[in-house]
Amino acid sequence: MPPVVASYSFGMIVVDGRQYTSDLIIRPDDVVAGWWRKQGHVLEWPDLAAAIEVNPEVLIVGTGAAGAMRVADEVRERASRMGLELMVETTARAVETYNRVAPQKRAVAALHLTC
Repeated sequence: MPPVVASYSFGMIVVDGRQYTSDLIIRPDDVVAGWWRKQGHVLEWPDLAAAIEVNPEVLIVGTGAAGAMRVADEVRERASRMGLELMVETTARAVETYNRVAPQKRAVAALHLTC
């Protein structure tokens, strides 16, 4: 059973009963806490190493409460070339999507918790 997100609010998320207050990546078998990007509000392909290494079918990106994190074109292009389904949404919507999709497909969520 993949991790389940119980709740999300600006700057805080609860996954499988554990509270996190920094950006994270939820993988099918674990959570990578303290996820950071080279450029804080720009998501680039190298930033996703911990997400991609588990060979997901779906990558769900939470761009923050207000959607402030931008996804670089390279991320979209490489995901497409790999046949990786990429979903980019505000973090609240990404959490909902992740909880819906993860039980059915090998999904990873990369979530920016603030702005």
